[in-house]
Amino acid sequence: MKVNKPAQVKGNVKSQKWKDVRGKRHRPPINSSDLNSSPVMARVIQEHQAAVRKKKPNVKRLKKKAKTVPGSKKSTSPPGVKKSHTQTQTNGSSMLTVDESDESQDSQDWKALAQSTYRNGVESPDDMDIGTPGRLEGEALHYCAERDDRQKHAVLVMQKDQTLCFRGKCFLTCLYGRVEVMGFTIEEGQQSYPLFSPASHCPLTIVALGSADDTRDDGTEAAAILRKYLSSASRKKLVKRIRLNSSVILLEPMETPLTRFLSSFADLSELFSPPVTELMSAVLDTPLNGLGMIPLANNIEGLTMSKSYRDALNTVVNACRGDMDGCAVILVCGTKNVGKSTFIRVLLNTLLNHTASIDYLEADLGQTEVTPAGCLSLSTIREPLLGPPFTHQSTPEHMIYYGQSSCESDLDRYLESLKALWHRRSQSRETPVIINTMGWIKGFGFQLLVDMIRIFPVSHVVQLGHGGSTQCPALTPEFLRTAHGCQTHPPAQTALDEFTESHSPPRSYVHLIVQSDFQGVARQGTSKHQRTNEHRELSLLAYLSQLQSPDPGPVRPLHCLTPYQVPHSAVAVGVTHCEVAPSHMLYAVNASLVGLCCLGEKVMSRGGPVLLSQAPICPCVGFGVLRGIDMVRGLYFLLTPVAPSILRNVNCLLLGAISLPACILATQSGFEGEMPYVTTDYSFDLSGAGKLRVFKGLIRPGQSGTTQ
Repeated sequence: MKVNKPAQVKGNVKSQKWKDVRGKRHRPPINSSDLNSSPVMARVIQEHQAAVRKKKPNVKRLKKKAKTVPGSKKSTSPPGVKKSHTQTQTNGSSMLTVDESDESQDSQDWKALAQSTYRNGVESPDDMDIGTPGRLEGEALHYCAERDDRQKHAVLVMQKDQTLCFRGKCFLTCLYGRVEVMGFTIEEGQQSYPLFSPASHCPLTIVALGSADDTRDDGTEAAAILRKYLSSASRKKLVKRIRLNSSVILLEPMETPLTRFLSSFADLSELFSPPVTELMSAVLDTPLNGLGMIPLANNIEGLTMSKSYRDALNTVVNACRGDMDGCAVILVCGTKNVGKSTFIRVLLNTLLNHTASIDYLEADLGQTEVTPAGCLSLSTIREPLLGPPFTHQSTPEHMIYYGQSSCESDLDRYLESLKALWHRRSQSRETPVIINTMGWIKGFGFQLLVDMIRIFPVSHVVQLGHGGSTQCPALTPEFLRTAHGCQTHPPAQTALDEFTESHSPPRSYVHLIVQSDFQGVARQGTSKHQRTNEHRELSLLAYLSQLQSPDPGPVRPLHCLTPYQVPHSAVAVGVTHCEVAPSHMLYAVNASLVGLCCLGEKVMSRGGPVLLSQAPICPCVGFGVLRGIDMVRGLYFLLTPVAPSILRNVNCLLLGAISLPACILATQSGFEGEMPYVTTDYSFDLSGAGKLRVFKGLIRPGQSGTTQ
């Protein structure tokens, strides 16, 4: 695929220009950007954080369970999807307006059920298998689930320890009892939560936990709840299935700008359907299928936790809940495809059952959690992560665009970027911190792990492995006393150190080993959408879906969106991953993804484009697509979902090795003839046709005086 030369963009552009035009004639820019020293940077970061907080309100979870239906739900559903509401009293509880005749009838139904079921302590034949733990599938779903086609939702009754594994997407609201998804407990009285179970990742499993209150009445309360969501016939059928330890959940279809945007591409239209390997295990013709959910039979595994997996989770959660000296800082490491990201999501969700927020430091460039690939970021997680990364893309409090999915070409820039992010975090915060790391655990990758454990005040190191091994040396405190990193080295010690009063023992931490034993561990998925490069494309597409209108309607391709016009003199342009001749710089950035960054110094131009000779370490507030370049008028045309109030502070565009997905450019509708930015008249066999990779400062371990 070839990028055409910069050309004038036809069509409308936004009349509102970036107001932060630092123009006239100035000297060339200085490529220095200390993230922590400039007062301008402090103002930029404060404005950015204020915008993030305004965009993402903090919805606190209820401390006590409400005794009836939730009063209101989080407005996460898109227009066109109707959500149910009840009247709410001032104390946060809900009150139902019910018909007395229906209420008495439900009460009679429940009493009759209780008498028939528990007479002499013997269950009736029809109800013998109601409370059997295990997977809900097949015929069982017809007995414990009812769908209301008029309101477009379904109600499912689950007994304690029963599970539902599925593919698809939906909103889940707990009406009675408790359920758990990916470690997060959803109780009655809470908001509805979006669940995403695409074919790209392990299927989600809903686990019924029953009621936390053992003193509840005979179940007429649950029967009254059903009245709001089901017809009389369906209600009478389900009320027979409710027990004191039952959980009742409401499942509703979900359609968002993200799902509409992804489904507009032919290759992604079946993303939320079972993959080919699961088609024979899909349970069809159930009350749930019409809502975007496809249950799976019990031969398909959901999330599999080994004993060491559960023990490590319990140890970390108990440490975060206990009285530690300072906050817990948990570093998670391990080789590729061993389950680090899933472990972190479960850990985050479990901690959210006990605390309002967790800080998350992203150090994995290739498999980022809340941003597109190529970013290092520091985020505050306040809501559960109930899906893969592309389903919860958000704006971190602090972010640096490294521009590559691996750091092997510039290790120093990688470590300095992480240090800059950590220095931006308030040292007085007592919120737990989770650090995600790369799957590169050999050679320099292992030395980077040693550096990170020394750089950050780590309290726990969770090391994942498989097959009874960790695939690299165990990162215990004892091992770190003699290990060499890329930037750090063990302190020089003498025989007199142990007798010196001023000698302080090395800082210690808890080292935990987790053995993953799920199917396919240490192997990259081979089915469609399961490769790591496809995961990176999904995250980037999810970010670009924010350009779409929140209102229901057809998806608009890039050439139909109105771009911002940015003067050449207002921003500097740089490349992070390779050397580009100045005369070719604008050809390289045209029709590409760029990081929107904030240099600590003013951009000084002599009238033309401002080019950076090296990549700076500076804050990044988001991403944009450089749709076109007008050399005559001296304008860049940029598409971005970043708010205008934040764009005023942007004065640098950084191009990295993270490319736009091919489907973005290859599926532009409304054109006759050749598509913009796309050509087939190109040969990669020509000398120099491919990109040249530059490695900075890499030396072999044998040359650095290390033994690793």
